[in-house]
Amino acid sequence: MPWDSSALDLDAYLTRTGASVRPPSLAALTDLLVAHARTFPFDNVDVLLEQHPGVSLEVVQEKFVGRGRGGYCFEHGTLVHAVLDRLGYAVEPHLGRVGDVREGSRTHLTLVVTLDGVRYLCDPGIGVPPLAPVALADHAQAPEGLWPHEIRETGKEQPGGSAWELWRRRTDEWELMHLVDELPARRIDVEMGHLWTSTAPTSHFRSALIANRHQVDPDGTPALVTINEHAITEGRAGEEPVRRTYDLAELPELLTRVGAHLSEDEAARLIERVRELRGLP
Repeated sequence: MPWDSSALDLDAYLTRTGASVRPPSLAALTDLLVAHARTFPFDNVDVLLEQHPGVSLEVVQEKFVGRGRGGYCFEHGTLVHAVLDRLGYAVEPHLGRVGDVREGSRTHLTLVVTLDGVRYLCDPGIGVPPLAPVALADHAQAPEGLWPHEIRETGKEQPGGSAWELWRRRTDEWELMHLVDELPARRIDVEMGHLWTSTAPTSHFRSALIANRHQVDPDGTPALVTINEHAITEGRAGEEPVRRTYDLAELPELLTRVGAHLSEDEAARLIERVRELRGLP
């Protein structure tokens, strides 16, 4: 099952995000990743509602660009891969292990872009993505955005060569996000990963609400809005985040605020699902 970007409506994507057609460059790639992160939320609404339409390019672009929704890594990665391919970038999908990299499955989709002989990790589908490509070099950093990110090389003894850890610093300490190996991902790998992530009883996407999106305040400060089944948290770069609980009736409006636009039926069903997650009658 090969990767194929021919089904992408590039003009519609560019109109939706406000991005533009430019020759491949690090600056253009950075701007595209920022535009994507500030347009499309990371969310697992369809998984919670047990209505996920799949992760084919046609389905993802209809959901994101057509219906004004968001999704999780397999969807973000699929869409951005097609966009970069159509814009002339040398881009290759890879899978990563999230959490405990010694035990975790390869169920995170990320992208590696080669520019002027340098390989960069682009991670549009992580919950809070870096707002710039990060060079695949030990201790390379991307300071942009809400939190700094850093690449650390590991696993040189593995068959296939190095592996790459993505770390981020939210407080005074770094935390490991995932490990990406050098094996290129195929479409069937993404389909298999999505099947497990969206249906396995032990998948955390089935037991919690996750919705967040990068934003930028009027003064230019990077900001983030995060919604879970209990609270909404708003953070600005360099400041302590502000958290408050919300009434279930607020949930559809809050999701609209982060870019996850639901139908009336979806909103009603999600409220009931979140009620269950809260343990309410």
